[in-house]
Amino acid sequence: MRLQFLPGIVLSCAVVAFSFSQVSHAADIFHAQGEMAGEVTATSVLLQSRLTELPGPDLDLQGDIPGEAGFAKFEWSMDKDFTESQQTEWLKAEAESDFIVRTELTALKPGTQYYYRLLYGADQAHPETGATCSFRTLNEPEAAVPLKFCMGSCMNYHSFMSGKSNGGGPVTATEEDRKLGYPVFETMLKLEPEFFIGTGDIVYYDHPGNNPAKTLPELRQKWHEQFRFPRLIKFFSQTPAYWSKDDHDFRYNDADLKSNREPSVEVGIDLFREQMPIHPAGEKDKPTYRTHRVNKHLQLWFVEGRDYRSPNKAEDGPEKTIWGAEQKAWLQKTLLESDATWKILISPTPIVGPDSARKTDNHTNLGGFRAEAEEFFNWLNEHQINLINFCGDRHWQYHSIHPQGLEEFSCGALNDENSIMGSFPGQKNSTDPDGLIKQPYHYKKPTGGFLFVQIEPETKISPPKLIIESIDDEGTVLNRVVKEK
Repeated sequence: MRLQFLPGIVLSCAVVAFSFSQVSHAADIFHAQGEMAGEVTATSVLLQSRLTELPGPDLDLQGDIPGEAGFAKFEWSMDKDFTESQQTEWLKAEAESDFIVRTELTALKPGTQYYYRLLYGADQAHPETGATCSFRTLNEPEAAVPLKFCMGSCMNYHSFMSGKSNGGGPVTATEEDRKLGYPVFETMLKLEPEFFIGTGDIVYYDHPGNNPAKTLPELRQKWHEQFRFPRLIKFFSQTPAYWSKDDHDFRYNDADLKSNREPSVEVGIDLFREQMPIHPAGEKDKPTYRTHRVNKHLQLWFVEGRDYRSPNKAEDGPEKTIWGAEQKAWLQKTLLESDATWKILISPTPIVGPDSARKTDNHTNLGGFRAEAEEFFNWLNEHQINLINFCGDRHWQYHSIHPQGLEEFSCGALNDENSIMGSFPGQKNSTDPDGLIKQPYHYKKPTGGFLFVQIEPETKISPPKLIIESIDDEGTVLNRVVKEK
């Protein structure tokens, strides 16, 4: 077992029903953002929490939840009552890591439900015990088993809390919502997903526009305010997650590596690793692109869209890249090696679109990175790889099919206030003015929501199925696609 503490933040495993008032805190030390599990595999997982001065969810007068130095460790078991359990070594919560503690559990059993909880305190002698959280390890690669997961993006705290639409979407958050958090997390929890994918724009450093976060304390505050909501705490206490960053949780809108504008490239890269459980604590060298074989029928690829990109305004051509040569070679190699029935790419930005014609930030954009996209489409067809792309970034839901065959599903924005109508094939101000892209689904009005994906294994009378649903934040299924092997 590897034991480490991390730079960063995390979520709490307290549930709405488990208020912090039910636990005594002799030394006034709390874990206001709860606990979360990340990067679960068949045999490993990352567990994370953050020690705080306040119990949450209320912020202090500066709009933050300050951290608190102390000690913490995780206890885990296959038994909900922890009658037979194991514990990590003590981890130290320190200012340099934003008082985050993170550890990696290894040698776990595949396809198994585990329970865990945080033991924490100002010292190691008198620890408090947090609420019980859970995760399920992935099944072995050859297992043909049912699966369901959710994917979401573009969670705009400022528009949600201020009651101001960020592009034409409805303003629906009530005062109760602003205390409990985004309603969509309650909706997703009812579906009992085995995991969640957050594909970028988890926080918005550059919102509000007249007061963007630039310094390290300001940037960290964005994570603290986002993940202190009871609905998020409850959801992530039961749902492990895989995370990717995009522009707003890297630096600012459409950010590349070129500008000297704050936050810097280095801070943007390091802070996401600090705050999200993607790698063990302190790991700065291992790439954030990776692949997970979920079961016999599904493999996921998570690509990194910010760390290696060419300048957005560079002339498009064979040398211009979002992915970089090393990541592109890795992606092609691992796709060729996979025998999964369905191969799904998790991309923070779209590859098919259409998108707005004014941008140069992604693979769909005119003058953006179209050459790399076309090269990739040609390569997929040459090698007869049936890939599906799931993307975030675009604040509207759609299902599009490129003329070369690649299908793309956009999850849209998680909250209503951040949703927009979006671009359509055939629009003059879009990246597809000639209407070459087929679009079987584009929602009829802006709404928050997410993708809900299910795998149904084969039976004696039917082949395996991949079911992809676009759902709004109230749980209404807006579109359903069923694919059979």
